[in-house]
Amino acid sequence: MALEGGGKAGRRRGWGGGFPSLMRRKQVDSDRARAEGQPKLAKELNVPALVAIGVGSTIGAGVYVLVGTVAREHAGPALTISFLIAGIAAALSAFCYAELASRCPSAGSAYHYSYICVGEGIAWLIGWALVLEYTIGGSAVARGISPNIALFFGGPDSLPWILSRHQLPWFDVIVDPCAAGLVFIVTVLLCVGIKESSAVQGIVTVLNACVMLFVIVAGSYIGFQIGWVGYKVTDGYFPYGINGMLAGSATVFFAYIGFDTVASTAEEVKNPQRDLPLGIGAALSICCFLYMMVSVVIVGLVPYFAMDPDTPISSAFAKHGMQWAMYVVTSGAVLALCSTLMGSLLPQPRILMAMARDGLLPSFFADVNKRTQVPVKSTVVSGVCAAVLSFFMDVSQLAGMVSVGTLLAFTIVAVSILILRYVPPDEVPLPSSLQESLRLSQEYDEERVSSTFGDERSKTSQIKDVIVAESMEDPLIEKKIYTSKMDEMKRRKVAALSIGSVCVGVLVITSAASATWLPFLPICIGCIIGAVFLVAGLGLLYWTDQDDGRHSFGQSGGFTCPFVPLLPVMCILVNTYLLINLGGGTWMRVGIWLLIGVLVYIFYGRTHSSLTDVVYVPVAQADEIYRSSSGYVS
Repeated sequence: MALEGGGKAGRRRGWGGGFPSLMRRKQVDSDRARAEGQPKLAKELNVPALVAIGVGSTIGAGVYVLVGTVAREHAGPALTISFLIAGIAAALSAFCYAELASRCPSAGSAYHYSYICVGEGIAWLIGWALVLEYTIGGSAVARGISPNIALFFGGPDSLPWILSRHQLPWFDVIVDPCAAGLVFIVTVLLCVGIKESSAVQGIVTVLNACVMLFVIVAGSYIGFQIGWVGYKVTDGYFPYGINGMLAGSATVFFAYIGFDTVASTAEEVKNPQRDLPLGIGAALSICCFLYMMVSVVIVGLVPYFAMDPDTPISSAFAKHGMQWAMYVVTSGAVLALCSTLMGSLLPQPRILMAMARDGLLPSFFADVNKRTQVPVKSTVVSGVCAAVLSFFMDVSQLAGMVSVGTLLAFTIVAVSILILRYVPPDEVPLPSSLQESLRLSQEYDEERVSSTFGDERSKTSQIKDVIVAESMEDPLIEKKIYTSKMDEMKRRKVAALSIGSVCVGVLVITSAASATWLPFLPICIGCIIGAVFLVAGLGLLYWTDQDDGRHSFGQSGGFTCPFVPLLPVMCILVNTYLLINLGGGTWMRVGIWLLIGVLVYIFYGRTHSSLTDVVYVPVAQADEIYRSSSGYVS
């Protein structure tokens, strides 16, 4: 099972082929791996740059529309509380990301974490899903820019010919040259360097934030003049009840997707242990504050039932004699889309690079330009695919597929936190280049043990699985050592079963709660069964001690996720519920993509993985071998 280590050093050579390859886990020490010859990315990012990337990737043009739709259909004046609840739910994932990003500061984000904590099979699916997410996400964002730009020219038919959309003759296809051109521009910018691209994204993000601050300040001025009529409706603050407010939270939750882009740049951060948690936390906090303040103002200017669902902010200002504000709001929407486009195209090359480093994709994607220290080849391939997709296809119908990759990543990151705390990997892969050192070490230990038994007057001190035997002749010491080892094995098994129980319980309870087409009784039975598994697993995790190995896992001195195991379990519950409710059509399309990914893994990734010819040894023994090796770089 991927949750448990165990086994003798050197016994699991390469895991063979077939199903066991899905459980292979790589080493957390990415710095050591890169010291073996892999090129490094430029360390140029600090906290302000990370905040700009996080805020710019999160705040898209959707917020300029979302406030009207959710207020009219779900929340009413309680829209602000919906944004707050959604922000708290997003913070659950942010806490988990912050710890793993600071402990494992390498490119790849959720793919990298799941490969270390869960296994190769799950990591491949997460990485494959994220590739789809960023490709479709970037294309969808690019297709949304030209309609907003057209508003400055008087409408969609007023754009210059080279920028306007055209229908190809004999084909039912509407091409968008403006979208493709913007994707190419962003791709070139990303190839120049992370420092330059993050600086541009920072400028665009600041301008977008200024537009939102204008909405807040100008809207507040109008609100105090008119007496905040939106809050004086006869239906009260919760016209759709608590359930409507919670439904609004589920909808606006997707407005917080994007902060995970910060984690994908972990390898390019100057001080990842300090800056990554600060960048993730600050970005999410700023987004939540801006969302809540904009919703407070707009809902107060116009009664929720009178809001324009398409242009709620512009219409709210127009109703109070500020028609010119439409151009300011439209500018904010264009800036938000441009910033989100950069945030969509930035992580994908780094995920492709991480997968190629691990051998799951061709080494072509792992190439890093020596001058710019950016994965240029991966960036160009990602940009070309997104540009072609945005040029030929209206990807609005595929927009739901974007959420699948993110929610899967959020879920697996929370599971990785539980694994890290309770059953962290106690064995690490030893590459073939160091297996000779392992063989010599084992032969030396065997000779020393045999010589010790040959001389009955001498005593031995031997380290094996981090168990020190002071005397091989003392039965009391041997019994104590054996008991301690068995207790640790029992603790790990109980913890692994508890994590499994939590996951099963979450899946059952969310599936039952979402099956509204079933009669009431089966739904209740399903929820009860799921709750039993969930509460039992959570209770056992609280009762079980956390593993001491968590303190030495990865880079030390970084952020520690609070309220474990409750916080990760709540994160798994929220994200699984949202995943199940994405709709059957979305899951069918994603399923086809994941099936393609399975075939790619079976016929390429499984056999080319860097873990196909490794020996798994205890962590302490691996550290000793690396220290004695001339190739080790501290």
